[in-house]
Amino acid sequence: MKAEVIITVSSQTSKPTLMEERKLWRAGYCHVAGIDEAGRGALAGPVVAAAVIVPPQSEQSGVWAHVDDSKRLTPERRCRFAAAIQEEALAWGIGAVDAAQIDEIGIAPATKQAMMAAIAALTVRADFLLIDWVRLALCPIEQQSFTKADQRIVSVAAASILAKVHRDALLTALHEQYPEYGFPEHKGYGTARHCAAIARYGPCSVHRHSFAPIAQKATLF
Repeated sequence: MKAEVIITVSSQTSKPTLMEERKLWRAGYCHVAGIDEAGRGALAGPVVAAAVIVPPQSEQSGVWAHVDDSKRLTPERRCRFAAAIQEEALAWGIGAVDAAQIDEIGIAPATKQAMMAAIAALTVRADFLLIDWVRLALCPIEQQSFTKADQRIVSVAAASILAKVHRDALLTALHEQYPEYGFPEHKGYGTARHCAAIARYGPCSVHRHSFAPIAQKATLF
């Protein structure tokens, strides 16, 4: 069994770079995919992962000069960048695991399952993976995991944007079915308004019933 290695990097660099991708391109890898997720800590909705392959030997220009950790971008910029990433990437894929499956198998396995689905959705097979924190032990593709990869590595930052934009759209669409929870505002995270709505109406089918505070208050519903 291979030893699990997660590289810790400083978060002081202001923008993601193509340094890790370039190392791998020089080593002979052509299809380097960045992987990240969105929604791991939410109380409702799926966990979503994305995979992005930057065209080999790309310069850090155009969208690749502007991508950043999705959490550091406004919703408007995320949406603009997502469209450009989908147009400029060699390949991209998205995977999602719903709340019921998260309750059944746990959030860590569900996150890995979403990442595997995103990798499988790539139209070009990845030959190396750069992943934000997670290690995909069951995936046969060579890989390296980094802390704060979405703040340091262009392909991972791009994946974070696609995952966040896709998940936000899914949660916003749930408003028509469940208007009482205010999903467009908080996207399923545990804000004061969301927790108050859960306390008033109880959880719905897209809530993660295994997550606190829902699990802790299960006897009230």
